[in-house]
Amino acid sequence: MNGPAGTLADALARNAARHGDAEALVTATARLTWRALDADVRRAARALLAMGVRKGDHVGLLFGNDETWVTLFFAAATIGAVTVPVNTRFKAAELGFCLKQADVTTLILTDHFLGIDFVAYLREAEPAVDAALPGTALPRLGQVVVRGEQVPAAAQSLDAVLARGDAVSDQDLAAAAAEVGPDDLLLIQFTSGTTAFPKGVMLTHANMLCNAAAVAARMGVTADDRYFNCRPFFHVAGSTLSLLVSLVTGCCLATLPTFEAGAALAMMEAERCTLTSGNDTLFQLMMGHPDFATRRLSLRGGWCAAGPETMRNIVERMGARDLCWAYGLSEASPNVVFSDRTDPLDRRIEGAARPHPGVTVRIAGPDGAPVPAGQSGEIQVRGWNVMRGYYDNPEATAAAFTADGWLRTGDVGAVDQDGWLRLIGRIKDVFRVGGENVAPAEVEEVLLAHPAVATAQVVGVPDTRLGEVPAAFVTLKSGEVTDEAELIGWTRQRCANFRVPRYLRIVDDFEAIGMTASGKVQKARLRAHAVAAFGLG
Repeated sequence: MNGPAGTLADALARNAARHGDAEALVTATARLTWRALDADVRRAARALLAMGVRKGDHVGLLFGNDETWVTLFFAAATIGAVTVPVNTRFKAAELGFCLKQADVTTLILTDHFLGIDFVAYLREAEPAVDAALPGTALPRLGQVVVRGEQVPAAAQSLDAVLARGDAVSDQDLAAAAAEVGPDDLLLIQFTSGTTAFPKGVMLTHANMLCNAAAVAARMGVTADDRYFNCRPFFHVAGSTLSLLVSLVTGCCLATLPTFEAGAALAMMEAERCTLTSGNDTLFQLMMGHPDFATRRLSLRGGWCAAGPETMRNIVERMGARDLCWAYGLSEASPNVVFSDRTDPLDRRIEGAARPHPGVTVRIAGPDGAPVPAGQSGEIQVRGWNVMRGYYDNPEATAAAFTADGWLRTGDVGAVDQDGWLRLIGRIKDVFRVGGENVAPAEVEEVLLAHPAVATAQVVGVPDTRLGEVPAAFVTLKSGEVTDEAELIGWTRQRCANFRVPRYLRIVDDFEAIGMTASGKVQKARLRAHAVAAFGLG
């Protein structure tokens, strides 16, 4: 792949030199040029060095989309530290799992976001933050830095940390940066993926920067564009396909702390954004908003992962004539195939695209053998965009690849004779709620922790706004009593909102619904049962 040379820091330095006075980043609280962003990143990188953070250390970031997230991500990358983005929807148990599984040694977070007390969540996950770190719950977590007023006894304030970084010389910073190469890890991206619990996808500088450059080329991004980002930076679609697209092209990125349709429309109009991107739900919310008819948008293109109806509406109603269709997954940095803006409009709208140069897609049948052109099967990927593996999870890594080294996506598609991929559906039980991957076992484990629950099964069912939402069926232990409302409340206190079942029913057993000979519930039959039981057909 002939992508950008070098590392993230190299790309930032090029922009500071070439586009220094041009705007790089617009958020709800800041407006930074490339030169100013570069200066802020260098100061934050010196601060990390002053804290003792070094190449290969894992740094967790827990913020909404803002200039602090961007600055710290770029700063960590500059000195070779690996960023672990933390989902702002996580509750305490999920936060603890993420930090422990990824061996996070330094966590930098905001004290509050959207009314959520993240320090309280951290205190629940690791009580030692009020005394001395590391503690017993998260033994690798040695440092916590907080932006805001609520700084526990064992933590440090972000302002104080940044101030101490001023004592680190430019020479020391340059020496640290010189040790970082394109094949070094840049990010550990948590994804629900194909199994029960989230896994940390390991992505390098080269993975992500080359993916961003390939996507930017097909979108036709130039330094004169203004790109509105709907996606959270803790998702690889937000980091690679928005933030790093801006970095490799020198265009300005505009973003908000979190997505809200009315605010998104207002920012796109005010900033005269020419590009945007996202999934079907985000665009449907914007086009359905009361303000949509009065907003004067300047869009010419971008990308969307959506069906033909939504794609056509984006082109016709939002004016994004160069809109591209995209397919990918976190394990592929994330993009696998992407329309070219010069492709025929009907092909882009119908959801067909070709892989990037150096990326190969094949379709495998149930027996694992490649199928002829036009036939459907599992989409498998090989190339420079594929992850290094799942962090500290060799079993899951081995399961993600075929014996001859192809990444198994778990998605169903077909490739025609000209090499165009069309996505058909998903093989696995994992479903998407408004863009968030949900593995049924994640929710089932929470339900099973309730003292009255004996067994639990979760499936995704159709939802007009979010695409799919969780539906749960549970059986109770003998002699125990509870009801649906209590169980939904139980999960709401312990799960991110997108994992909370929208529908729940207590049943006697699963025999009538469908069980395999080995005693496993058949998810496909359960989903069909749920659609009928909840009147969703």
